[in-house]
Amino acid sequence: MKKSTPSNNPSQPLKTATTKSGGIFDVEGMKNRLKEIEEEMSSSDFWNDQKKAQSISQERNRIEQELSQISELERKLEDAEVLLEMAEEEPDDNSLVEEAENLLSSVEKSLDKLEIKTVLSGEFDKNNAIVTIHAGAGGTESCDWAEMLMRMYLRWAERKGFETEILDYQENEEAGIKSATILVKGPYAYGLLRAEHGTHRLVRISPFDSNARRHTSFCGVIVVPEIEDEIDIEIKDEDIRVDTYRASGAGGQHVNKTDSAVRITHIPTGIVVTCQSERSQIQNRQRAMKILKARLYELEMRKREEKIAQARGEHKTIAWGNQIRSYVFHPYQMVKDHRTGVETSNVNAVMDGDIDLFIESYLKQKALQKNASS
Repeated sequence: MKKSTPSNNPSQPLKTATTKSGGIFDVEGMKNRLKEIEEEMSSSDFWNDQKKAQSISQERNRIEQELSQISELERKLEDAEVLLEMAEEEPDDNSLVEEAENLLSSVEKSLDKLEIKTVLSGEFDKNNAIVTIHAGAGGTESCDWAEMLMRMYLRWAERKGFETEILDYQENEEAGIKSATILVKGPYAYGLLRAEHGTHRLVRISPFDSNARRHTSFCGVIVVPEIEDEIDIEIKDEDIRVDTYRASGAGGQHVNKTDSAVRITHIPTGIVVTCQSERSQIQNRQRAMKILKARLYELEMRKREEKIAQARGEHKTIAWGNQIRSYVFHPYQMVKDHRTGVETSNVNAVMDGDIDLFIESYLKQKALQKNASS
């Protein structure tokens, strides 16, 4: 959206910035869906199915939040229009134009964030996300990098107002972590965090090298949606190996110290999932199976994407092992996403969870690619 000035006849762009039905935001459709939900929730047997009721309640909260955001945008647009009309009557008062432009700038930023949700139309984009971080080759250096990434995602979730739960935490002996699995709870958590799926590369002077040499470390980040019973994936008993072990980690801050941790290996694919967040071995096994189903579903979806890309003649392989982003701490400071070309020199902000720039750029790029192919 461009800033309006009194000479630009602002009423037209202001009135079309959001639509009442269809267009960028289907407000009428959202209101109709909200009415349907409220009628369903008023039923006496609504809470008989706890999982379904919780899912519907979350949908209601999400719609109410989005409608509130759109109403606030419309209010700001109306205020800006009034200010610009006043400025036309008082051309010598520049403060009115400046105030209107500040309002429009605020609206533009909010619209960008709302429009991101319009590209989150995948089957499970609205779901919670399960993020697994694995240290790559490189020993302690990579394990330290894995813990830095875990903190980055926890801080990002905190900025978003999302809840987090550490499902598994494998501590490294010297420093850092070998792996960690985090459940991120919030609307569109998976749709946003799927942009982080891939290999993350760090270049820095290693704090573990007495000669202060520069090291390159890699970590793999796997992001899958939290899935209840929406998909039907058959997992045969003979295809899995279940191991139990004593929970380990950084004490109560991360996990419960119990003997109920569960590791499930899916033999045909080699996928390994672990869970130690619950005190009951049965509960940990149920959660681990849920994660395994999500991993198998995600694997199948990526295979389909790869076939489509090959059919289009695209040479880039779609696989989680591809390096997606570099974080350079030395000899200069830069974080660059290799998929979109977006970069920033503010490394400290990125490591403190300010990664929306990369996420949003990636999602917009994917939306453009999808539109171009349709």
